[in-house]
Amino acid sequence: MKRSNTLIHAALSALVAAGLSGAAATTAAAADKEKCYGVAKKGQNDCGTAKHACAGEAAADNLAEEWKYVAKGTCEKIGGKLSAGAKEDKEKM
Repeated sequence: MKRSNTLIHAALSALVAAGLSGAAATTAAAADKEKCYGVAKKGQNDCGTAKHACAGEAAADNLAEEWKYVAKGTCEKIGGKLSAGAKEDKEKM
């Protein structure tokens, strides 16, 4: 009985350690990124908005409320904005 408990504890410890290292890597990767509004192509946004709840549901290219993660410092260089609604929708232009 003790041996099986030891194996279970070891397996759970390994899972927790793997999860923590993955979370740390994700956090480090996110630190090098910024949300860039108005540059997502149709169906290629990274997260939900007030109009929908999921990534990949942008209805058109370059909508002001849709965003993608980009490398820090590049958003405005590629024509995006760092806050939602700061850029007019291309459909309205």
